[in-house]
Amino acid sequence: MHDVRSTDPEGEAFQTEVQPRVHYLNATHGIAAWLLTKDHKRIGLLYLFAISVFFLIGGVFAMLVRLELLTPEGDLLSSEAYNTAFSMHGIIMVFFFLVPSIPAVFGNFFLPIMIGAKDVAFPKLNLMSWYIAMIAGFMILTTLLMGGVDTGWTFYPPYSTTGSTSNVVLAALAIFVMGFSSILTGLNFIVTVHTMRAPGMTWGRLPLFVWAQYATSLIMVLGTPVLAITLGLVFAERVFHFGIFDPKLGGDPILFQHLFWFYSHPAVYIMILPGMGVISELVAAFSRKQVFGYNFIAASSLAIAIVGFLVWGHHLFTSGQSAYAALVFSVLSFIVAIPSAIKVFNWTATLYRGSISLQSPMLYALGFIGLFTIGGLTGLFLAALGLDLHMQDTYFVIAHFHYIMVGGTLLAYLGALHYWWPKITGRLYTEGWAKVAAVTVFVGFNLTFFPQFLVGYLGMPRRYHAYVPEFQVLNVLSTAGASILAIGFILPACYLLHSLFKGEIAGRNPWGAYGLEWDTTTPPPPSNFEVTPIVTRPAYAYTHADVVEPYGGTTEGSGESGGQEVRSV
Repeated sequence: MHDVRSTDPEGEAFQTEVQPRVHYLNATHGIAAWLLTKDHKRIGLLYLFAISVFFLIGGVFAMLVRLELLTPEGDLLSSEAYNTAFSMHGIIMVFFFLVPSIPAVFGNFFLPIMIGAKDVAFPKLNLMSWYIAMIAGFMILTTLLMGGVDTGWTFYPPYSTTGSTSNVVLAALAIFVMGFSSILTGLNFIVTVHTMRAPGMTWGRLPLFVWAQYATSLIMVLGTPVLAITLGLVFAERVFHFGIFDPKLGGDPILFQHLFWFYSHPAVYIMILPGMGVISELVAAFSRKQVFGYNFIAASSLAIAIVGFLVWGHHLFTSGQSAYAALVFSVLSFIVAIPSAIKVFNWTATLYRGSISLQSPMLYALGFIGLFTIGGLTGLFLAALGLDLHMQDTYFVIAHFHYIMVGGTLLAYLGALHYWWPKITGRLYTEGWAKVAAVTVFVGFNLTFFPQFLVGYLGMPRRYHAYVPEFQVLNVLSTAGASILAIGFILPACYLLHSLFKGEIAGRNPWGAYGLEWDTTTPPPPSNFEVTPIVTRPAYAYTHADVVEPYGGTTEGSGESGGQEVRSV
């Protein structure tokens, strides 16, 4: 392995060149031009701004939870306030940050460019999706201002339908509305990939990020309506007292769990599959090597999307479902681990004998592989019937979930943000600080969540604001890790904002990476390409001599860059 920064004779990590006179950022001016834009790139940035706000709010609630658990006594928050804090943390982070993060921001911005299209198939629908998301966001913020909701992000009845005195109806409606945004975004991506690929961009040449977005979109379109209907039924039972889930009214609370997890387990793959697509891009770019087993990685994305719909029952092992059903769901849960393992194996094989450069996006990619592997393996513990009975509803589940969602999706999100930031903004950030932030996030994350595996295995239940003193040391470590993690998140906010005003001008292809997004100018023009690209080579053709130069030494007007031949048609 080597760091390519040290091999550059000028000591510069990035190639600089003159930015195009007109690009998507300066093509039109004014707030109205942004709020009424149909440019997929600007809509991606609108999502970036919105989910950053929600991430901040969800992070504040996470810190409240960790501060409360610093001591065994419930001395900072009352039990009711604690319930509200972890519920709002879960609802905001899952539905308003993790689900839309990579698809809505980077999918919107880069999917059309990566397949050589000028925009998504339905630009007006794309803008409407953002407005629907903002309406849902306004509703959840209103819920927060009215006192929040205390049901947990799972809304289990009969507490959510009859017992809770918090704002369940408005929160459920907010998620119901948010679901329409996901469905429309997924539909837009599916049609775009099917109908708007550039000449020569066959299915076998699609970047793996596009394959991951395509598989995610299938889950969004097929699974999200089930969640919307389920929360609609909660609304109907709470407001009109229909007997759907409440046993007193003739309903079945287990029915809710079946319906909720039929969407919410595939939703885990809505959150992680786009991140896997990002990691495939990063591993190839910073290994200077063609992805090992391209076909298997692409097929595994579809396999995860399909099998993911069949494993929801492993969340109900302790609900009283039949032993035979539990056995089937246990076996299926082990099977769904296979396509995930294929990805990890192929990423590792790609790294083998690669010319690895440890730039900040690659640090996030390596962190993702390690943390996702731990999260996946501990998921197998929970898929085993005997172990799950012991660890159900303990902090072991919390740790496993966060190793997948935070160690996986969030690190992939940060990796994507650092990888594509020069292309999005036309500016470079300080690479040294970016590496410090990546290491800080990795250390802080492990210190936060690894002790939770231990305290969960020892029997500490989740969702309690007080606990026995024997668990305090591990909880203090976890809270200290959360503080370090917060610093790791604040650092990128500082140097990325600084780069917007003081950053060095970025060149067309600062990483020397391969792909159509690196062929176009930086920042991209409003129509993405000056001429329509014609794709003549497979994805990640890093073995070609003309693309293995450090920093992608491509020049304006050469007619060929990043390995893709560009012709006017």
